[in-house]
Amino acid sequence: MKILHTVEFYHPSVGGAQEVVRQLSERLAQLGHDVTVATTRLPERDFTIFNGVKIKDFSISGNAVRGFSGEIERYKEFILESDFDVIMNYAAQQWTTDLMLPMLDKIPSKKVLVPCGFSGLYSSEYREYYEQMKIWLKKYDACVYLSNDYRDINFAKKNGVDNKSIIIPNGAGEDEFSKKVNIDIRAKLKIPHNHFLLLHVGSHTGLKGHREAITIFKKSNIKDATLLIVANDINVRCTLNCHLAEITNHFCKLLHFTDKHIIVKFLSREETVAAYHEADLFLFPSNIECSPLVLFEAMASKTPFLTTDVGNAKEIIDWSNGGELLPTLQYLNGYVKADINASIDVLQNLFYNPQKRQNLAINGYKKWILSFTWEKITRDYENLYFNVLNDGWNEL
Repeated sequence: MKILHTVEFYHPSVGGAQEVVRQLSERLAQLGHDVTVATTRLPERDFTIFNGVKIKDFSISGNAVRGFSGEIERYKEFILESDFDVIMNYAAQQWTTDLMLPMLDKIPSKKVLVPCGFSGLYSSEYREYYEQMKIWLKKYDACVYLSNDYRDINFAKKNGVDNKSIIIPNGAGEDEFSKKVNIDIRAKLKIPHNHFLLLHVGSHTGLKGHREAITIFKKSNIKDATLLIVANDINVRCTLNCHLAEITNHFCKLLHFTDKHIIVKFLSREETVAAYHEADLFLFPSNIECSPLVLFEAMASKTPFLTTDVGNAKEIIDWSNGGELLPTLQYLNGYVKADINASIDVLQNLFYNPQKRQNLAINGYKKWILSFTWEKITRDYENLYFNVLNDGWNEL
């Protein structure tokens, strides 16, 4: 098949959407398909092919609500003049998808949408956008949802497009997480070997729960512990606040008395995987998600996790029994926040119960290896693409 994946940002950019599309694109290319990714041009990207995937980049920014700027006509011409068998748009509310939506009837390729949660569904500024989405969804040959019960799939069902819906969850790569780790991340970051290692992985967006993770950690009565936040810079304020917490922690006598350290770092992918494997617990009090990729990566590394009730995190726990929910405050706009004091109790209870942590770790790993490897998920997408090409519709 000749396949086009569209996503706002792609390698070497780092983030959840980037990682999902990279995993799918590279693995489909390895299976012999001709795969191209259309994405935003980045100054640090000096290549047009990476790991067998062709990259077509455009100097465009924005979305249908904020407006677009850049090479808009060039992208439209590329889409309309292309001869791809299948085009998959990854995530709504960003330019690579939104510029295509009004043209769907004119594009001869089979079209697949992965909405990724419809994060603006409850926002007044997106009201007209989602009125139009009721029509646009029906023009896709298939829509892939990451959860059985979240705002995007519920929106589709309510508006009569569930007959084109299929569930394919996120995951983590067996080839990446099952191989031997050759990096001693504790030695590299000077984390004491007797320390309980709490890990958080999520970009400095201001919405990944960094502040809550730091507060829960600092106020808890656990000791001989390190909180490691692995994040790349996106939001300057979030970055500065996290590093300020790291610095003030260093000089806080109370925390020194209990020997609690905070480390905020950007790590390479290999170092991040090593951190997953070394962690005793994954702490993820995020404010908004669709289907948190990091929870699957925690399972793949045999790391139990604590997460807010965000996106389909509760469903992931039901699927895997690999973690627990933090008490969560829900807001009308779809955002959530960890209940700090109640979350401290949950963290402390798990900290002092190593057998329970071990059980959660084993449960999560077993479910991941059975159902949530990128190897399996890539085959699911391949089967879906063959299905829409052949005008068939069989449940995967």
